Order: sequence, then structure tokens, then C-alpha cells
Amino acid sequence: MTSNRHRTLVVLSPAFPQDESDSVWVPSKQLFVKKMKEHFPGLHIVVLSFNYPHHTGTYTWHGVEVTSFNGMYNRKINRLLLWCRVWRKLKKIHRQQHIIGIFSFWCGECALVGRHFARRHRLRHYCWISGMDAWKNNKLVKLIRPSAKELVAMSGFLVKEFEKNHGIRPARVIQIGIDPSAFPRANPVRDIDLIGVGSLSPFKHYDQFIRIVKEISKVIPDVKAVICGGGSERAALEELIEKLNMGKTITLLGYRPHEETLQWMQRSKILLHTSSYEGFGAVFLEALYAGSRVISFCYPLEKAVPHWDIVKNTDEMTATALSILQDGETDHSPVLVNRMDDTAHAIMKLFEAET
Repeated sequence: MTSNRHRTLVVLSPAFPQDESDSVWVPSKQLFVKKMKEHFPGLHIVVLSFNYPHHTGTYTWHGVEVTSFNGMYNRKINRLLLWCRVWRKLKKIHRQQHIIGIFSFWCGECALVGRHFARRHRLRHYCWISGMDAWKNNKLVKLIRPSAKELVAMSGFLVKEFEKNHGIRPARVIQIGIDPSAFPRANPVRDIDLIGVGSLSPFKHYDQFIRIVKEISKVIPDVKAVICGGGSERAALEELIEKLNMGKTITLLGYRPHEETLQWMQRSKILLHTSSYEGFGAVFLEALYAGSRVISFCYPLEKAVPHWDIVKNTDEMTATALSILQDGETDHSPVLVNRMDDTAHAIMKLFEAET
């Protein structure tokens, strides 16, 4: 009988940690799932992860049931077969448990499978638009055919982007948050001047980060900078650092555990965010709470946040960073923008609201 079946929320994600020690993959999304489990212990949460981990099977992560489909390298017909495997798993869950809804991370293939399965079985489905999925080159939106009411944007900026590019205005905005308890309480020495955090991909423009640090070094010769993250651009960035003779100034740390990245932020004076596009990265919120000042080209919010400077170009970014570094009275007190606890409650309300 239905009363004996689990009330289940199914989360569809491109990737998820392979075990409880894996903090590198989608840290903000895994924090969201943790908070959902923490605040709604009676809810059975099932995560279906399309691409990562690199194994197939079901395992338990912080009390959450996770099934990995290991689809990272599936292409063409194998991609369709992957979606069929996820669909079959959804059918099995639907037979055995009481699904209260499906929540898809990003408006991509997860939403494609989730939306059509939910429609077929008259289930609630919501999709969390998180960044590049709002771009006009996201061809899957036409196949997903989402309604405005099932689209949840992570920021007001993404609402406008999605409507401009796809002609559908997401009905809701629910922002990402952080967990203040994850930050060490001790006040560290801020011995790092500039930090960059994120994947070393072309659209992050870390070549600009390196050139800005080079300009700053002409005024502050002993400036120190680090970049936390790995990716396809690492070799090119290492070559640029060597070319500019910045090997003793800039350190590429590679992928670091999330807890360690927060510690690096607490040691840093400024987060330089050179990305040309950002939906609403948790890195902004983490840096602000770590006491680091933030300078970026992108600003996803509709209200001003203390300690966050928006600039138009690299010259302005360089000048703003120099001004902060040369000001002996710079305030590095933590700024809390959003808690993930509140995010979890806001999402849960979607699935509990009366239709």
C-alpha cells in the first residue's frame, strides 16, 4: 500500500561524489543534498548520477542512496542508451516507492529525462538552472520543452538570460547558499594576496588573472597569488606563467579538497574572478564568508553586497585590486549572503505546496 512506501525525492545530476571523502565534484550541489537530508530526515532521497563516478552501481553517501551510471564517455547511440537506463531505474523507483517529485540539476539531459518521465507519470518536476544551461546554444531546451513554472533559476540574471535565449521566463528564483559551520573558526594570517578558484577552462579566462597579477607585481613586487582548480588550460597557463617570469609569484594548486579550498580563501585578501559568464557561483559566497574581498566582471544579484566590487575590464580589475591591497585598513570581516539551510527549505516547499 502507498502508506508503507517511502516518500521519495529523486535528484538527477550530471555528477556526484564517489564517496564521502570526495569533495571536489559539484560541492555546492552535494551540500544542498546534505542539507535536504539533514532538515528532512524522514524523506528518502535518491540521487541518479549520469556521468560520474566512473563506476556503475548503487551506494550510500551520507545516508543518501546514489546510483551511478558511469556515462562520462558515452556518445551518440550510447548516450541514448544511458538515458534509457536512467528511465528504467526511475520506473523501478516509481513502482517501489512514493515519488513526491523529481529535481534536476541544470536544464540539460537530466531535465530531459526527468521532465518527460514526470509528465508520463504525473509527477512534479523542477529544474534548477545554474549557469551555462541558460545559454542560447543549449539545444536540449527544445527537446525538454519545460514550462515556466517548473524552471527554478539560481539568480535573477539567469531568469533574464533564459528568457532572452529560449523565450521562457523561469517562474522562480532560489539562490544557492553556503554552510558557515564548514569554515574554520580561527582567524588566519592573510598571507595570500590574490586567489582564483574554479576549473581551468577557457571561459574562466585565467590568462587574464595571470596578466593582472603581473601588472600588480610592478607596484607590489612581493605579491603572492594562487589558483585552486584543474582543467584543460593548465599547460597553457603554466607556459604563460613561465613566459612572464611569474613562477615565484603565482602557484597553480590544482584540484584541492573543498575544505582545503575554504582555508586558502581564508588566507587570501582578494578573490579575482575573471570569468566572462557566471550564473551564480558558490565561490562568491564562500570567498565573502571567508573574509576575502571579491572582484568580478559578472554580478548575478539584483542588490549590492558588501565587499564585492564589479568591474568592466582588466584595467579596472587591476586598479581595484591595487587599491584594496594598498589600503592598510581593508575590512576582511565575513559577509554571509545565503545559507544552504534556507535553500533546502525553499526547494522542499515546491514539492509540498498544494497544486
